[in-house]
Amino acid sequence: MRELAPGENSPLPSQSISVSVTCASPVNTSAVLLTSSGLVRSDDDLIFYNQAFGPGVSYSNDARSDIITIDTTRVPAAIETIAITASLDGTGPTTFATAGTLRAELRDGSGRPTVAFTPGRLTSESALVCMEVYRRGDAWKVRAVGQGYDTGLAGLATAFGIQVDDDPGTTPPTPNPMPWPPAGQSAPPVPPAHTQTSAPTPPPAQPQHQHQGVPAMNSDLFAPAHAEVSGSGIQKQGSKMCRVGLNGEIMARAGSMVAYQGNINFEAQGSGGIGRAIRNTLTGEGVPLMKVTGQGDLFLADAASDVHLVDLDGSDGLTINGANVLAFDSTLSYDVKRVQGAASQSNAGLFNCVFTGRGRIAITTDGNPVVLTVDQQTFADPNAAVAWSSSLQTTIKRNDSFNFGTLMGRSTGERFTLNFIGQGFVVVQPSELAPGGLIGGTGGGSQSGVTGGLGGLLGR
Repeated sequence: MRELAPGENSPLPSQSISVSVTCASPVNTSAVLLTSSGLVRSDDDLIFYNQAFGPGVSYSNDARSDIITIDTTRVPAAIETIAITASLDGTGPTTFATAGTLRAELRDGSGRPTVAFTPGRLTSESALVCMEVYRRGDAWKVRAVGQGYDTGLAGLATAFGIQVDDDPGTTPPTPNPMPWPPAGQSAPPVPPAHTQTSAPTPPPAQPQHQHQGVPAMNSDLFAPAHAEVSGSGIQKQGSKMCRVGLNGEIMARAGSMVAYQGNINFEAQGSGGIGRAIRNTLTGEGVPLMKVTGQGDLFLADAASDVHLVDLDGSDGLTINGANVLAFDSTLSYDVKRVQGAASQSNAGLFNCVFTGRGRIAITTDGNPVVLTVDQQTFADPNAAVAWSSSLQTTIKRNDSFNFGTLMGRSTGERFTLNFIGQGFVVVQPSELAPGGLIGGTGGGSQSGVTGGLGGLLGR
């Protein structure tokens, strides 16, 4: 297979070809049919998941990537260029700077890969033209492009003459992680007819589950809001679960699998190495892990906790309570470290996991959190502070003075707080449930936090 450099071209290997685009983060792939003016004839010349077919061009998805298929014998004579584009779908990073490597591969009619293109390092772009399939006389060629757009698919489409309507009453062809209209959109109410009597209004139609073309049952469970999301990598599946479009490996919290489809294997990893296991034994902190490998769809959850995704670009680390780690890309590394400034008097948050590198991590919170921007002194309860920028300095602030009242067991209930100093963020959950244990350890697995250090030792 030939690797193309930016601007390099190559003859098409056959009249019928396909182009697939893959990325570590979820992307939407589209094809734009352009005339000699570099513009579309109409909005129908944008081929994507909501408009999957055009003359000689079609869109499909094989659960691993979006695929654009082109039959050059059926492309209208007025079309001189077919731009293959990729745009972030809105469920992950906002720019390609932290989205991971993007790659486009062209295959001939037999499915054999012939040419490929990997754009160079991208920064603020959220959409780009990967390749162009274009006419040159009576022949067709492919060219590597890599031109990016900071304004996403909407900006790219506008540049090609597509009318992007911002009217909230219409649905513009912009990226949507789910290929159907969002739940909750309904037609405007119809005024009642001016008659003395009217027929009873029938109940709204319930979504149906089809079995060999025949509705088997009706339920709102079959509404799009409950359907599986698409794409590769770690994504949110609703608010309390994540779905992993797996094609390789990821690391996940032991016991967090709730369902999977495909050929997937699970391998226990303990806490991630001998050195970490020793520290986990002493501190009760850590993440009992399993390595998940194979191809398919994996669903993870932890006691119905809310799930959030964080993308690390390598410039700063993420310090997080081990009990709040659900899954992470194997490109990330982590270690167990003592919170700066912590002393042995506190009962929570003394040791935490620090993740570094480039990749995505799924974390959990007990309820809907608040993310505080640290640009002044910021304080949080050690049991409520879930995660924070590793570049922040931390100290322990004692709030109760030691006197006769404390000897008698009287306290404000806010004896210790974490003090954050610097520039960054802190994720605070609406819960102060102590992880428990001897030194605020989290243990792991389905019994996180049980018996502190002993929980870490036994992997509970």
